[in-house]
Amino acid sequence: MLETRLQDKRLSVYQCAKQSGIPYTTVLELVRGKTRLEKCSAETVYKLSRVLGVAMEELIEDVTEPRLRFETFKGNVCHRIKDRGDLPFIVETLQKDEITRFWNKRWYPEAFYLLAALDYLSRVNDLPLCRKYDPIRTQKLKKTLYPRDVELARKLSPDLDIREKSRRESIPEFMRFNIVERGIRDVF
Repeated sequence: MLETRLQDKRLSVYQCAKQSGIPYTTVLELVRGKTRLEKCSAETVYKLSRVLGVAMEELIEDVTEPRLRFETFKGNVCHRIKDRGDLPFIVETLQKDEITRFWNKRWYPEAFYLLAALDYLSRVNDLPLCRKYDPIRTQKLKKTLYPRDVELARKLSPDLDIREKSRRESIPEFMRFNIVERGIRDVF
């Protein structure tokens, strides 16, 4: 997201336009979402990438990466853990810095879920937490996210308090972010 990248660099739209040589209105329309970055010329993307200090591909990826349904995302993370194993998953996640990428895109559920998985696996493997993510650890979702099966069971039997039971059984690292997750190893 261009607006987030400008904020990270402490640049205004005007400063970005001036430094890049791109017309102010073009940068403003990109920030407001009226113009799509992936439709811009390679020259415009190049000039922006130089001012922001990132690769052109990274800028384009910001706007072209499809966002998966959250349940699908969770399943993919759990399969990565199962397929790779705890330690390789931890190393890969830290190297790719996906948590920061999701956070910068404002994909907070994904960032929190991945950080919770990282923290949980660090705890069960007696590893120290990566302190880089401490500022994110002070945040949480406003509304609790429950697994799809819990929400479905609640709709089918509203008199049962399945949500409360699932909250009690949730992994603490996930509950810290208001995400109910009872097991990240239970994938088929």
